[in-house]
Amino acid sequence: MEPERGNKIQPQRIFLIRHARPEVPDGGRYTAAAARRYIADYDAAHVAQFVLAHEAIPYQQVSKVYCSTLRRSQLTAKAIFGEKVQLQIVHDFREFERRIFSLPWLRLPISLWLVSARILWFLGLNSRGIETFRQARQRARKCAELLAQDAQINRTTVLVAHGLLNNFIKWELRRMGWKTISSDGHAFLSVTLLEL
Repeated sequence: MEPERGNKIQPQRIFLIRHARPEVPDGGRYTAAAARRYIADYDAAHVAQFVLAHEAIPYQQVSKVYCSTLRRSQLTAKAIFGEKVQLQIVHDFREFERRIFSLPWLRLPISLWLVSARILWFLGLNSRGIETFRQARQRARKCAELLAQDAQINRTTVLVAHGLLNNFIKWELRRMGWKTISSDGHAFLSVTLLEL
């Protein structure tokens, strides 16, 4: 029996949203110890006030949002979808870890500390005591599978998480056949929509 015309099956949709800007000062030059404190402050910070009006997000239909164990993810989800939204806090949705390497007496801008630490981590040279790049990619694959399973049941799934993790989840979803419908880039509060 053929389906009736006009009965269109709604596509499965996944929204990947990056958290809002954390309220931490980022000017000046930092020692390695100060850069480590900056990361700890960043992970504990509140987020700056914002308004997110994205035409594709079905705000009124979203009652559950996945987010990480990090405060900025949860605060952003509540600010976007309201205090009544149910947060599904999952440890695997945390950002890829960062480790500031020791270079005593050197003072650098925080961006240089973070970029160089990340590059060395990608190369496998800066992962002592934290997950490796390979382990982080496996975690991103697991996250993508969880979101895809949820979208299969609920049709629309939302994750409010972190820039690098969201990118790797997007790549894993695309490998699974999902299509990127729209993407705002990598800035704070950027939104990526994928469909299947």
